Amino acid sequence: MSSSTPSNTANQANQAQTQVPDNPLLDFSDLPRFNDIKPEHVTPALDVLLADAKAAVDHASAPETPATWQDIVESVERASERLSRAWGVIGHLNAVADTPELRAAHAENLPRVTEFSASVGQNLALYEKYKAIAASEEHASLSVEQKKMLSNELRGFRLSGAELPEDKKPRFARVQEEQAALSKAFSDHVLDATNAFSYVVTNESELAGLPEDVIEAAREAAQKESREGWKFTLHFPSYFPVMQYAEHRPLREAMYRAYVTRASELGPNYGNGKADWDNTANVVEQLKLRAEEAHALGYQNFAEVSLAPKMAESPAQVVAFLEDLAVRARPHGERDWMELRAFAATELGMPELQPWDSTFAAERLRQQRYSFSENEVKQYFPQEAVLKGLFKVTETLFGVSIRRDEAAVWNPEVRFFRVENKDGTLVAQFYLDLYAREGKRGGAWMDDARSRHKRREGGVQTPVAYLTCNFSAPVGGKPACFTHDEVITLFHEFGHGLHHMLTRVDELGVSGINGVEWDAVELPSQFMENFCWEWDVLTDMSAHVDTGATLPRELFDKMLAAKNFQSGLGTLRQIVLSMFDIQLHSDYDPAGATNVNDFAREINERFHVVPQAPFSRWTNTFTHIFSGGYAAGYYSYKWAEVLSADAYAAFEEAAKLGGGSVLDAKTGTRYRREILEVGGSRPAMDSFKAFRGREPNIDALLRHNGMSPEAAH
Repeated sequence: MSSSTPSNTANQANQAQTQVPDNPLLDFSDLPRFNDIKPEHVTPALDVLLADAKAAVDHASAPETPATWQDIVESVERASERLSRAWGVIGHLNAVADTPELRAAHAENLPRVTEFSASVGQNLALYEKYKAIAASEEHASLSVEQKKMLSNELRGFRLSGAELPEDKKPRFARVQEEQAALSKAFSDHVLDATNAFSYVVTNESELAGLPEDVIEAAREAAQKESREGWKFTLHFPSYFPVMQYAEHRPLREAMYRAYVTRASELGPNYGNGKADWDNTANVVEQLKLRAEEAHALGYQNFAEVSLAPKMAESPAQVVAFLEDLAVRARPHGERDWMELRAFAATELGMPELQPWDSTFAAERLRQQRYSFSENEVKQYFPQEAVLKGLFKVTETLFGVSIRRDEAAVWNPEVRFFRVENKDGTLVAQFYLDLYAREGKRGGAWMDDARSRHKRREGGVQTPVAYLTCNFSAPVGGKPACFTHDEVITLFHEFGHGLHHMLTRVDELGVSGINGVEWDAVELPSQFMENFCWEWDVLTDMSAHVDTGATLPRELFDKMLAAKNFQSGLGTLRQIVLSMFDIQLHSDYDPAGATNVNDFAREINERFHVVPQAPFSRWTNTFTHIFSGGYAAGYYSYKWAEVLSADAYAAFEEAAKLGGGSVLDAKTGTRYRREILEVGGSRPAMDSFKAFRGREPNIDALLRHNGMSPEAAH
């Protein structure tokens, strides 16, 4: 609904700033004033913004207000945009600079924002105004963008319960509020459980095999707490190198057990009679509420609700897609697992490969087979070289320039950039927050600080993005260096950012990623990952941290040979996650006898070749579907990967025809025009066909993953 992407009129903005002149959350004149924002600003700002937004909705809903685009759609949307921008800043700070005070302010106001959004979605009078516009003579004169936005809004009203009987609406609204609260609690529990655990090594011999920078980071972490030894945590830059390189098996086991039991009944107990931050009951309650929501709307299950605005037409279609991919991937997965077990038994003295051994054994096998380690590659990707390479790819393909800019930030490590056309006109800006730290949610993501739209008073509001990662910070006076996987992650998130920033759409509701089908939103992000495997790209973004030397061709060839190392196992793991999600929301009964973890185990046994550890509670930290908006939508990653691989094949074809590079500006211009610039203003399939000239097929994906039919032999 437009209520979740709020704005306001100029006179309301002036009124708000007059009422609370010192509140930085009410200053929309430029970028967020991160230096000034404090938790005590949250509630007073939302008092004003919610009142303004409600007033605009009430005016639009009034019988005397004419059912025109300007009086209804534009008025409600712009009244909601300022609320959305302020609430987005609050949510962003809650994710990257968490404090008890900010968390409390966010939690206190979450029900208010959710209640407002639900009330707009259920406003039958407003819904009738939107329907009247769709049936009016004015509709023919609306732009393609406006018609698409109106169609999306009408669907949004139906999914928000606008057509429910009046006596059913209060309960439906409460269901939305309870889901929002549970979603936030789920995320908070994962963050708290991750932050709470640490493992301090005091015997230096237990550090055998770990890279120097990892050891140094652990030493600095211990020193910050005035402790002897080396402190390891469950934050990914600390946790994963232990699993990958630590020769001391008990260290790997301790870290692994802690990681896969976070936010579960097996997690630490601090004397309150139960495991702290256990998400088990939270998951069941969310599933019950989602089922109740679906049934109230007349759907059989929540998966059908989730798919209503997506490309996929039914849960059965998603399941069939995943099953087909599983059949293709399984022979490769079985071969990968057989090879890993045989290597561990003969070369590492591990006849029984335990869950905490797999990553370690895989890295050793990779090193033996391809004669390089990921840590060796990492030294060639210092931060500045990687950013330079990323920006060059973007500038070459899409005809823009990227340079440093100035803005208030939430942490001194955060940097700010501007994107310009070749004539110097501003296109967009973005914040870049690269390092893991306390109080920052794990993972990597792109979010919008503000979206592009045409201002009523004239001119265009340019888009601004947040790009957030959790890489290792610099240690020991050296620059931060990224693993190749982290380089890929950065390109991925920047692809999302380009989708948001390079839009040319003027209507807020379908600008950038707004209005894009969820199972197509990963196309631009996964598309960008492909450039991380191109020699002429890597030569421009590698410089050894000590010598400045470019990545050697011999090492690159080894990386390329190892590109699809264990890709069968990786694909099967993604299928398990996706199948668990779609079937959890279509076939699982939360009131039944099978608990969620057992259900996950059954899915794993059906589709994976690697057994799941009996104590694993990975479902309790599956933030994508329980607090990240991917419920019954996790399949989107694989679905969109078909689109992205096929789109990238156009650049490969251009390189072959021209005998040159995949950095083909002509193809890049077409991709920008047909995919990035149009945002959500037309169906994603139409955009893909406009770029590619046909519907997508799976061949490029299988080839890129080393799983084309001939690769199985």
